[in-house]
Amino acid sequence: MSEKENDAATLAGGCFWCIEAAFDELRGVERVESGYTGGDVPNPSYEQVCSGTTGHAEVVRVLYDPSVLSYRDLLEVFFTVHDPTTLNRQGADVGSQYRSAIFYHDAAQRETAEEVIGDLDRAGLWEDPIVTEVTPAPEFYPAEANHRDYYRRNPAQAYCQVVIAPKLAKLRRSHAERLRKPVHGGENGGGEGVRPYQPEPRNPLDHGGIAD
Repeated sequence: MSEKENDAATLAGGCFWCIEAAFDELRGVERVESGYTGGDVPNPSYEQVCSGTTGHAEVVRVLYDPSVLSYRDLLEVFFTVHDPTTLNRQGADVGSQYRSAIFYHDAAQRETAEEVIGDLDRAGLWEDPIVTEVTPAPEFYPAEANHRDYYRRNPAQAYCQVVIAPKLAKLRRSHAERLRKPVHGGENGGGEGVRPYQPEPRNPLDHGGIAD
C-alpha cells in the first residue's frame, strides 16, 4: 500500500521516542515517523524544540491502513500510553514541547477526537480532566535521523528501559488484539480498551541530555 492510500494521524504525547515505539507495534500501522509540529520556526532542530521556545511539540506522524485500524483505534491506544491530564508534561519531561495534542487532518478526525475525549471524560477514568488540545495539523518537520526508530535501535538504553519499556508493557496488556504479534496468556494477555495511564516513578535522567 502506498502512502497515498494510507490515512495519516499526527499525535503528541510527551517524548516522541515513547509514542513512536507504541504505534510501531500495531497491526495496520504502515509507518511511524517522529518529528515536530505546531510551532512558528521552520524546520527546527531537536535542540531548538527542547528549549521550549519554538512552540513546536514532539509528535509522531502515523500512516495507517484504515481497513485494519481505525482512527478511533489509534486514539484509544494514544490515551492508554500517555497521561492526557498533565498540562505540558509527561513524567519528568516538562515543557510545551511535551504537551498532549491531537493534530487533526480533516473534519472527520476532529469530530472523532472530540467524541473520544468526551467519552473518556464522562467515563471518569482519570481524577483530573483531559487537557489534550485538538487543533488543525500544521506543517510536519521530520526529526533528525538519530531520533527515528530510537527504541528499536537502543532498547537497552537507560531512558528506554526506565520510561518506554513500561509503556509498551501496558500497551500489550490493554491492546493485545491490535498488536502485529499477538500476545497470549500471562501478564500481557487480554485487551481491555482504554485504561487510565499510570505514570511510572519520576525518571531521574534528563531526556534532553541523552539523545546521542
